[in-house]
Parts: sequence; C-alpha cells; structure tokens
Amino acid sequence: MASAGDIYRLRCSLVGHELDVRGLSCCLFPAGAFVSVSRDRTARLWAPDSPNRGFAEVHCMNGHSNFVSCVCIIPPNDIYPRGLIATGGHDNNICIFTLDSSAPLFVLKGHKNAVCSLSSGKFGTLLSGSWDTTAKVWLNDKCMMTLQGHTAAVWAVKILPEQGLMLTGSADKTIKLWKAGRCERTFTGHEDCVRGLAILSETEFLSCANDASIRRWQLSGECLQVYYGHTNYIYCISVFPQSKDFVTTGEDRSLRIWRKGECTQTIRLPAQSVWCCCVLDNGDLVVGASDGVIRVFTESLERTASLEEIQAFENELSQATIDPKTGDLGDINADDLPGLEHLDEPGTKDGQTRLVKNDGKVEAYQWSISDTKWMKIGDVVGSSGATQQTSGKVLFEGKEYDYVFTINVNESGPSHKLPYNINDDPWLTAYNFLQKNDLNPMFLDQVAKFIIENTKGQTLGPTNTEFSDPFTGGGRYVPGSSSGSNAGLAADPFTGTGAYKLAAAKAENIYFPKKEAVTFDQANPTQILSKLKELNGNAPEEQQLTEDDLGLLEKMLSIICNTSAEIPTAQQLQILWKAINWPYDIVFPALDILRLSVKHPSVNESFCSEKDGIQFSSHLIKFLNPGGKQANQMLALRTLCNCFVHPVGQKLMMSQGDSIMSQAIELKLSSNKNIHIALATLALNYAVCLHKINNIEGKAQCLSVISTVMEIVQDLEAIFRLLVALGTLISGDSNAVQLAKSLGVDSQIKKYSSVSEPAKVNECCRFVLNLL
Repeated sequence: MASAGDIYRLRCSLVGHELDVRGLSCCLFPAGAFVSVSRDRTARLWAPDSPNRGFAEVHCMNGHSNFVSCVCIIPPNDIYPRGLIATGGHDNNICIFTLDSSAPLFVLKGHKNAVCSLSSGKFGTLLSGSWDTTAKVWLNDKCMMTLQGHTAAVWAVKILPEQGLMLTGSADKTIKLWKAGRCERTFTGHEDCVRGLAILSETEFLSCANDASIRRWQLSGECLQVYYGHTNYIYCISVFPQSKDFVTTGEDRSLRIWRKGECTQTIRLPAQSVWCCCVLDNGDLVVGASDGVIRVFTESLERTASLEEIQAFENELSQATIDPKTGDLGDINADDLPGLEHLDEPGTKDGQTRLVKNDGKVEAYQWSISDTKWMKIGDVVGSSGATQQTSGKVLFEGKEYDYVFTINVNESGPSHKLPYNINDDPWLTAYNFLQKNDLNPMFLDQVAKFIIENTKGQTLGPTNTEFSDPFTGGGRYVPGSSSGSNAGLAADPFTGTGAYKLAAAKAENIYFPKKEAVTFDQANPTQILSKLKELNGNAPEEQQLTEDDLGLLEKMLSIICNTSAEIPTAQQLQILWKAINWPYDIVFPALDILRLSVKHPSVNESFCSEKDGIQFSSHLIKFLNPGGKQANQMLALRTLCNCFVHPVGQKLMMSQGDSIMSQAIELKLSSNKNIHIALATLALNYAVCLHKINNIEGKAQCLSVISTVMEIVQDLEAIFRLLVALGTLISGDSNAVQLAKSLGVDSQIKKYSSVSEPAKVNECCRFVLNLL
C-alpha cells in the first residue's frame, strides 16, 4: 500500500474564473506562482498567500476579444527580469503581458484561426499552434517562420531542448519534428487528434490524444511505449521536474498520476472536462476544469487542506452527475447492478470505480488507497443534458465546438454540418454557413432562429458595447498594438538588446555583408558549341536545330562572352528556348549557354520578365529533381545564381524564392561537390538581396536553408559560401542574430573556426561567431 507521502490530496480550490479554465503554466515570479487562462477571456496570476495552503489572485490580464485557450511563460531577460506571459485565444491573436500590467505589452497577429497551443524557447522565441493547420515561430513582435505540413488543426506544440528542434501535434493524428523550420520526421500511431505533448529529455517525448492513449517516443521515430488508463479524450500531459513521471487530465473527469509507466493514482473531479494541468516546482499539481475552478493537489501533509475543505470537495464530487454516454464507466445496465453492500469489499487499486444501485438511483464510487474507503464520485443519470458543461468537446473538422448541428435545408438535398460556439453571433454563423454551402440567402432568418432556439440563446461573457464590424470584428482597439514608430534607442522587449554593434575584431572583415551577387562566369564557348552540335542529332526531329539556328546561337554566345555592344535578337533567344527544352539526357550544353546568357542585361530582361518569368523559373526548377542528371542540376542552379546579376532577374528570383529554394534544398544529399557549391551560392545570393530589403520572414526562411544545408555538405568552398551567406543575413539585424541563435547555428558552425586551410573558412567563421 502506498504511504501517505505518495498520495495526492486536495491542497486548495481557487474560485475566480467565471468559465472553463483552459490553460495553466508555472511562473518563475513570484516563487511558486502559476498563470491560468479561461473562456472568460482573462488570464490570472496566482501566488502562494500563506506558508502552507492557499493561493491568491495577484494579477488579472485582459486583451483578448474571445476566449483564451493557452498560456506559456517567456523566460526572463535583461529588460524583463521576471519574464513575460504569452496567451493565445480564439480571436486568432497572441497577447504578450508583463507581470504588472493588465493590458498587453503587444499583440501578435498572423494566425487565421484560433491559437490553441504555445511553447517558449531560448533567446525569446515563441512557437504557436493554431486551428489554421499551421504553427508559427515568433521572435519579439515578428513572425519568423510558418511551419506548414499538417492537414488539420495544430493542437499541441513544444520547443525541444536542442536548439532549432520543434514538435507539433495535430488533429490529423500525426506529430511532426521540425529542424530549423523544416519537417524532418512525421510520427504516426495515434488513432485520433493529438492534444498534448511533453518533453522527457533531449531524445524522448510524450504525446496524448483523443484516442485515450499516451505514447512515449524517441526523436528517431520509434514509439517506445503506449499507456492506457483514461476512458475518454486526454487533453493535457505534464512532466514532473527532473523526472520521467507525469500527470494527465481528460474528458473522463479525472487527473491521473503516472509513475514508472503505471497509473498510480486517479483523482476524480466534479467537472466533466478536466482541460489542463501543470506541475509546480515543489511537486504540487494544479488542475483547471470546465466548472471554472482551479484545484491544487499536494503530497505534503503540511500543505494538505483542512478536513472541512476536503469534506466539502468530497460532497461536491458525490453530488456530481455522470452521463453514461461519455463511456467513462463502461456499459451500464442498471438492472444488473448490486446494492450498497458491494462497497463492503475493499478495492484492489487506487482509482478503481464501482457502480451500485441505491434507492433506485445509480451511484458511482471510487476506491481511495489513502483513506482506505470508497468515495462517492457522483450520480449516474440517463443524460446529463450538460452540453454546455462539457464546454466544447464536440469535434468537427478537428476543431472544438459547443454544438454541431445537422441541417437539412430541403428534404431531397444533402444534409450539412453547422458548427457553433455559444460566444458566436448566430446571424453571422448562419450567414457564413449559407455562403460556405452555397445555399440560398433567403434561409438566413430560418437558420439563425434555429441556432438561437436550440442553444436557448446562451452567450459567453459580457457583451461588448464598443463598435466593431459585425463581419470582421475590426474597429476594436487592442491595447499595446500601437502603430507608432520605434524611433530612438528602443530596447528589444525580449532580450533588452538594442541596435546591433559590430564586435571589435583584430583582423578586418572582408567577407560580409556581401553587397553583390556571386556568379558563375567561367566558360569554354568552343567546347560548349561543339557538344551542342554533337547532341543536336540525338534530339527529336521537331526539336533539332538547323545549321542556321546553330550559327545564330554561335553568334549570340560570341556577343555574350566577348561583351560586345551588340544585343542578342529575339530570334536568337527563341532558338535558345527551343534548345533548353530538349530531352533531359542531352539538354546540358544548352543549359550551359543559358547560364552564360542570363548575365547579359537584355537576355536577363527577356527571360525574367513579368510576362515570361514564371514559365522560365518553373522550367529551371524541373531540372532540380533529386532523381535527375547531375549536370542538369548543377547548371540549373548556376543559371538561377546568375539571374541575380540584374534587377529584373533579382525580382523574379525573390518572387519565386519559396518554390525555388524548397526544390533546390532537396539537392543537399547529392554526392557532387559542384552541386553543393552552386546550392550554397544560391543561398548566398538570396542573403545579399534580403540584407538590402531587411525582410525578416524571408531571412528566417533563408537561415533555415543555410542551417539545413550546412549540416550535410562537407566541401569547404560550399561551407565558406554558406558562412558568408549567414554573416550577410545577420549583419546589422539583432532580430536575425537572435533567430540564428535560437536555431542553434552558433554551435553548428563552431567546428569551422579551427579549419586551417583554406584560412578564409576559419576567418569568416570567427567573424560570424563574433556576431552571435
């Protein structure tokens, strides 16, 4: 039998929130404190108010216009030595608060649907997950990256201890591991929405899901263990400090404590949905539920609640009603149940439940090891009718709603699902429903009245009397979202650092920031033409070049290589376009001519123009297929690099950057060092452009590419070009410096500071490290 010290008992119940408590997070300041967020649109800071038992609400934060669903603490820095609080809500926003103001310091906007998960990392990075199927990486008040790949709501996010690694869990039943912003691995195994993630170590993590299971994973992809115990959705999982033991909460009205892989204690609560939990540094457990009450449980006898408080909690629990439809208690046939005498026999394990008949009612009891008795946990009723008490457990398309109605607009037509939350405007919901399903607007009144009638007109929280656009919610003032300029020596709100200052170095930095694009110029025109003529005979008849065509191409190559004042003609460009459309196995000499030609202003302007540019870049991207010929891959990369030499080409490369780089990066696994050098040069040329325009999201994508490629390539010339790209990208931009640190770039490049030959590698590396 467990000793008293191993059993969790009630420490206190905290009343303050008016609606469901949806998120909890331990706070560093004050010591032993925590933050809660709720559907009542507030976040509240609770601090211990006596040496032993209680907590007091010391701070209430408002900033969301819809309910708040998640919270995390951003670690302390020089400017904010007590850290910051980040909250995510169903208004699609993230609010950042200090510990002493009720209004947000600033608001992060960018998600297109509810923000349901947050996690903070080093150097002020913040990771958010949303119903819009994406996760976003934020630094200070800017979005650095958007992680795209899930096909349904991202319910859970976690930043791992190793820099640059992140996890996301989704309603698409998968978990994804991201490195430097790119998906490295997808974990499959859960059979329903993944709802929570928790980090065990640098190599292991836990997940919980709506399939009522918990899984322990290795980052390498292997599922090490599956734990069962809950009888319904599991919403939250939290790990004990310096331990592999953990706690979970779920839709079966329970908090469960797991030690050494076994569920050692089950604590029932008088609320259907136990949404969230966190473990305080002293091992106490904080739990938030759908009844709006926060409860703290402790192993410490000194901190345990008084007998009166425990009795009040047990009375509340015994008066709860349990809906058998939830499946928490298994299949129930009242006629087959024993009477109260069934409780004379002791239970065999903590949390065991028994159903008995008492005066025609079905009652549920749970065995308590600590008290060696059966405790009543509620009356089982035919139907709780508690749609609102379950607070949005209905799932539709991976998202939570209070109601999902089936609407038949006409008897012969198909039925449509109409999801609805009680804080939504019924008229706007009806309007959007009709629009989405392409239904006649004349049904607006009918659908809206149906919603009002079937929800009894329930609404959440105080109604807002301020003006706001009924269709967009616009027109509302959001505290802290001032659009005033940040002129002067404004300090960075996350790190306290101001403008970037170049570190003093003994040697002069001749490497970066690079101001001009790097091109591939070397060529032997005679050999290229000779090869083109030789392969012309192998081209399909309709694609073969005539003698005249070959002569015109030869003349064009001469104009380009000898920097003649002549301009290539439209006819010559047409012949070149015909040649670069040859079959893949013979096209390489034509690509080599193209690589040289795009450096000429008129050729660059013609191929990269608004009219033809997208077709041109798409054609080059086709050659970057990892299964293609290496000569074509290298020449296509070199051509893309040379496009940067003139403004028109530069504009095309920047506008198509996403599709070009996402395909080009696939060549990182190539065994050809010339391909690696060309790939590094492409990243460098993007860095040169981004340094000029200072686009932070573009820089984040480029940093991700540099970091990903650097991990694989070994050729020192390629490494040197990547180091120059990195230095160019972060020069003069403190945000980019912080982002590079958060991706672990500094630890990634340190080894190159000891390279002896070529000296430029270690010199450039040291200059970059000085910035980091």
